[in-house]
Amino acid sequence: MNAASYSTSFTVENTPEEVFEAVTNPRGWWSTGIEGVTDRSGEEFVFEVPGVHYSKIRVTELVPGRRVVWRVVDATIHFVADKDEWTDTEIRFEISPTDSGTELRFTHDGLVPSVECYDACSSAWGQYAGGSLRNFITTGTGNPDSNPDEERYQEEARRRG
Repeated sequence: MNAASYSTSFTVENTPEEVFEAVTNPRGWWSTGIEGVTDRSGEEFVFEVPGVHYSKIRVTELVPGRRVVWRVVDATIHFVADKDEWTDTEIRFEISPTDSGTELRFTHDGLVPSVECYDACSSAWGQYAGGSLRNFITTGTGNPDSNPDEERYQEEARRRG
């Protein structure tokens, strides 16, 4: 692990198992448009904001109530010069019981201050991992990005009446 990699943590009153279940459902806290399997080791899923960010992520480790690890196997970040800055980085969720509940430590190993997307990406992770995921765990409602295609479909449905 790179000590300078982006990391954040928080403690909730929920059980480690509840935290694990929330983490493995990123559609509830990161993006409703995620495609693929997010809760089985060896499976892959895609996060994409068209024209902004694409990541293909492999679930490399799942230890219920303890740990979730994702490997970014392919990525394109359109707003930086080195568009594959995320490729071969690792995203970890370490889950630890505490006296008052459960601590979740989120680390994006490889997202370091020297990479161009650090400011924007660490800010986004602060909102998703530190805000939306925390709310998803504690209230059952996160604040994930919506699927743009789903939004277009819903807008078309509203127009048709």
